[in-house]
Amino acid sequence: MTAKEYLEQIRLLDEQIDSKIAQVDSLNLLAEKVTTVISDMPGNPNRRKSPFEDAVCRIIDLENEITAEIDRLVDLKIEVMGVVKQVTNTEYRLILEKRYLCFQSWETIATDMKLELRWLYRLHGKALLKVQEILDSR
Repeated sequence: MTAKEYLEQIRLLDEQIDSKIAQVDSLNLLAEKVTTVISDMPGNPNRRKSPFEDAVCRIIDLENEITAEIDRLVDLKIEVMGVVKQVTNTEYRLILEKRYLCFQSWETIATDMKLELRWLYRLHGKALLKVQEILDSR
């Protein structure tokens, strides 16, 4: 795994979590629309679950997945922060933190650090080489 792939794991996992949260919101809206039929007739034992019950089960499953992925995201962020802290050049470290831990755009980073975009890309490349050295030495 390259240094860039290693660092981008956080963003991908964060986006997956956001996607699942959107799915839960969608299912919650759907569950609000579902109505149940109450009858005094005995139910069919072979009958499928109600649509409401089915939606609630899916919501609970997705929320459990989200919780597990958030735990994984926190662990991954801590691990990546440990690797980034090993980069001795403070400018490289700041670029890596802003890009891969704070998810800032290149333009925002360049403006904040008062750098030209092309120079920022060059420094980023050098920072990735330092991360790769750290990963290779593990």
